[in-house]
Amino acid sequence: MGGSSKRCVLFGIINSRYMLITSYLIIHAVHVLPVCIAQSSDEQALLAFKAAISGDPNGVLAAWSPTNGKVNATDNICRWSGVSCRSQRHPGRVTALELMSYNLTGVISPSLSNLSFLHTLNLSSNYLSGSIPLEFSLLRRLQVISLGGNSLTGEIPTSLTNCARLTHLELQRNGLRGEIPANLSSCRELRVFNVSVNTLSGGIPPSFGSLLKLEFFGLHRNNLTGSIPPSLGNLSSLLAFDASENFNLGGNIPEVLGRLAKLDFLRLAFAGLRGKIPVSLFNISSLRILDLGNNDLSGVLPPDIGVTLPRIQVLLVYSCRLEGHIPASIGNATRLRRLQLHSNSLQGIVPPDVGRLKDLEKLNLQFNQLEEKWDKDWDLMVALGNCSRLFALSLSSNKFQGVLPPSFVNLTIGIQQIFMNANRISGTISPDIGKFSGLRVLALADNALAGTIPDTIAGLHDMIGLDVSGNNISGEIPPMLVANLTQLAFLDLSENNLQGSIPESFGAMRNIAILDLSYNRFSGTIPKQVVSLSSLTLFLNLSHNIFSGSIPSEVGRLISLGVLDLSNNRLSGEIPHALSQLQAMEYLFLQGNQLVGRIPQSLSSLKGLQCLDMSQNNLSGPVPDFLSTLQYLHYLNLSYNHFDGPVPTRGVFNDSRKFFVAGNRVCGGVSELQLPKCSGSDNTGNKLHKSRTVLIVSITVGSFLALVLITCIFVMYARKRVNQQLLQRNDTSPVPKLMEQHCKLSYAELHRATDGFSAANLIGVGSFGSVYRGTLGNEGQEVAIKVLNLLQHGAEQSFLAECEALRSIRHRNLVKVITACSTMDHSGNDFKALVYEFMPNRDLDKWLHPSIGKGESSSRMLTFAERVGIALDVAESLDYLHHHGHAPIVHCDLKQSNVLLDNDMVAHVGDFGLSRFVQGANSNSSQHMSTTVGIKGTIGYIPPEYGMGGEISVEGDVYSYGILLLEMFTSKRPTDPLFQGGQSIHSYVAAAYPERVMEATDPTLVQHEEDNMDEGSLEECMLSVFRVALRCTEESPRARMLTRDAIRELTAVRDACDD
Repeated sequence: MGGSSKRCVLFGIINSRYMLITSYLIIHAVHVLPVCIAQSSDEQALLAFKAAISGDPNGVLAAWSPTNGKVNATDNICRWSGVSCRSQRHPGRVTALELMSYNLTGVISPSLSNLSFLHTLNLSSNYLSGSIPLEFSLLRRLQVISLGGNSLTGEIPTSLTNCARLTHLELQRNGLRGEIPANLSSCRELRVFNVSVNTLSGGIPPSFGSLLKLEFFGLHRNNLTGSIPPSLGNLSSLLAFDASENFNLGGNIPEVLGRLAKLDFLRLAFAGLRGKIPVSLFNISSLRILDLGNNDLSGVLPPDIGVTLPRIQVLLVYSCRLEGHIPASIGNATRLRRLQLHSNSLQGIVPPDVGRLKDLEKLNLQFNQLEEKWDKDWDLMVALGNCSRLFALSLSSNKFQGVLPPSFVNLTIGIQQIFMNANRISGTISPDIGKFSGLRVLALADNALAGTIPDTIAGLHDMIGLDVSGNNISGEIPPMLVANLTQLAFLDLSENNLQGSIPESFGAMRNIAILDLSYNRFSGTIPKQVVSLSSLTLFLNLSHNIFSGSIPSEVGRLISLGVLDLSNNRLSGEIPHALSQLQAMEYLFLQGNQLVGRIPQSLSSLKGLQCLDMSQNNLSGPVPDFLSTLQYLHYLNLSYNHFDGPVPTRGVFNDSRKFFVAGNRVCGGVSELQLPKCSGSDNTGNKLHKSRTVLIVSITVGSFLALVLITCIFVMYARKRVNQQLLQRNDTSPVPKLMEQHCKLSYAELHRATDGFSAANLIGVGSFGSVYRGTLGNEGQEVAIKVLNLLQHGAEQSFLAECEALRSIRHRNLVKVITACSTMDHSGNDFKALVYEFMPNRDLDKWLHPSIGKGESSSRMLTFAERVGIALDVAESLDYLHHHGHAPIVHCDLKQSNVLLDNDMVAHVGDFGLSRFVQGANSNSSQHMSTTVGIKGTIGYIPPEYGMGGEISVEGDVYSYGILLLEMFTSKRPTDPLFQGGQSIHSYVAAAYPERVMEATDPTLVQHEEDNMDEGSLEECMLSVFRVALRCTEESPRARMLTRDAIRELTAVRDACDD
């Protein structure tokens, strides 16, 4: 081959390879260039989203930074936190943005609408505010919108109908308002629609009946009205429908809902529904949970209910108007765990077929007209013995009668609560009761039981409540009963025929809060062990017995007792000065004894006393003037003693309807008494005339006084019987031992402890600074370090105020300061910080609103017992600040984020940056100071008088505490969008109190406690809690409850309602 030919061939080869490489480069450029451009567009959208986020405490967006056009793996936006690119056809395009539970604050940028391949947007459980961007309608590929658990406001955009592929629209737990857009029914792929816990109004759109793929329909806790559209009967794929707590929804339950053959969960409780319960509901064989409670519904339970609901696990039809019988077929519903039919008009016997419910855990049939007349009817007890998981049995307030059969002890040994009060049961309490080793509450009050108290009850070591009052039980109290039941919090043996002396072993009952032994025939002296039980916080009643001797001086150890009744015995001697130590006392009854001497002046310390009866004794001396200074005293009976001299005219003595002094040798007083005038030299003349005059006056006002006394007694017993179910809050874990001495720390040590105050250790940002988590020294002690932002106006004053307050206080429920640091940082700038003990469970806000929390606080909710315990801890800290220091301290900024929780869920109040000392604590104006010093506080918690330039005071703290208490049990912030146009969290609860108190209660709390308490018990407990909260948030400072009173009442709630 010639050279020319060779060159041609070589040129051809080179040219072919050149063309091949060129073609490859062109093809590669064609593919890469759009990816770069598209990725750049997605990047700009994400960076714009980041720019709209004002708070990122976890630094999840820290790595989101411009890639400057790079497309290598290291810089690809698909590697950013929360970003996914899962499309194979369109590599590098963002298909999902998932940033759940990161505590992000700010607004949602409309720029996200530029993520044109986005199919999943999940920003749930953050603190995002603002409205839902209208531009989301441009995301035609969008399938999932999950924005639940934020603070979004505004309306649901109607333009979301353009998202034709939408399968999930989750907007629950926000502040959305307006109506549910009817045109969303055009999103035919929708499977989940959840707008629960918002403030939506209007009706349920009938057009939603066309969403044939809808599986979950959540409308719970809104303000919806109208009725349930019959068109929803077309939702053939529906698995769950929750329209509960739309209190004005109203209307009937459509019969066509019975066509929902796949329905698993149906909850319509507290929805204002009326009419008859459609029989068709009981034919939905797929139902697992059915809750129709607290509606104006009527009807009967179908005879074949157990056959037509074979999968039912929870059946709640309480507080309705059910009639008829409980069908025997209920025994066929073998998966049933909870059966609550209480507060209806059911009649007849309880079919023994319930014994076939092997998984039954809770049976509540109280407040009906059920009966067991004959021995064969009591086969129920034999049958229930087959329910091996039963832990709560409530049959109170029915018509059960006859002898309690031996089969009663056939109940499962694991049963924890038995309530059979207010029936007609006779016979004796079987000694075999001791086999129920796990029994915690036994309530058999107001029956006709006889015999003695079995010794075997002493073996029930877990028992916390025993009530057999109102029976015919005789004999003595077994000494081992009180010696062994050391967990007992409630013991009521009143209104029986018990006799003998009180065992000294009562001293072992270190948890007893209520003790009632009244109306028996106990004799001997009152053991000092009984009146030494400092755990007695609510009620001690030993009245109407035959006790003799003097009142033991050890009674002064009952420092938290609210009610003491020793009346109608044979007690003698003088009234002990030790009673003055019972500064929580509200009701004191000593009448009908043989007490002598004068009323001790020291009783003037009982500032909270409301009712005092010392009548029918042998007391003498002048009527004490200090009684007129007890501002809460509204009933006073000193009649039939040997008092003489003038009757005061101030205070309680200013109203003749509130006190009684008949049968004494007294003079003066208000004119209505028509007593003789007092002479300077002779106050004892014409005794017969005085006695007659007083007697006439006594007859005139006697009826009124009797009414007042009955009111006092009613209040006492209402408190005593807050619930027959007495539960005790257990705090067994010890609080970790804290450092006892202040230590000196330098800036360098704090810098080292926090890794240079890194963002990873930032745990909170406040008005005047930031809080970091740190580890000190070689010991590895975890601390919280509050670094002041000295550029912020007021930060310096806040630091000084907090140092001054913390320098002089020490209490188990206040956050302990380890040291303060005031120096210069490495740049020579002023540096100020406070170092506290670290609270691993963070602040209360993270727990009250768990859907927007993170970590442990988002994994579970606070139980009722924990909430009451925390409320008590906070109240104890306030009581200490206000009344137990060298000068009262007003916190001025009590709110949920300033309540911190340690490892044992014990609450500690912190952040004293706005606190103020109040000087002159003994004067009438001692508890106040001017607000001109610039009190700020937090919107929603500031008492109304501060906003009008009123004085700061301990009552202002009580108001903030009341708001916090309302928030704790409603799970609504005081700034909730619901509270507009003059509405407030106080008026919200007040409007529901007392008849509709459960409407205001946090529904998640109600649902959680359904396994621990029956509905009636929880309602009674919530009544007590909200009563305290409403009294604390009265508009007038003087009308607000004292902290010690709040402590006493909440302690009673804890002891009565804790599981």
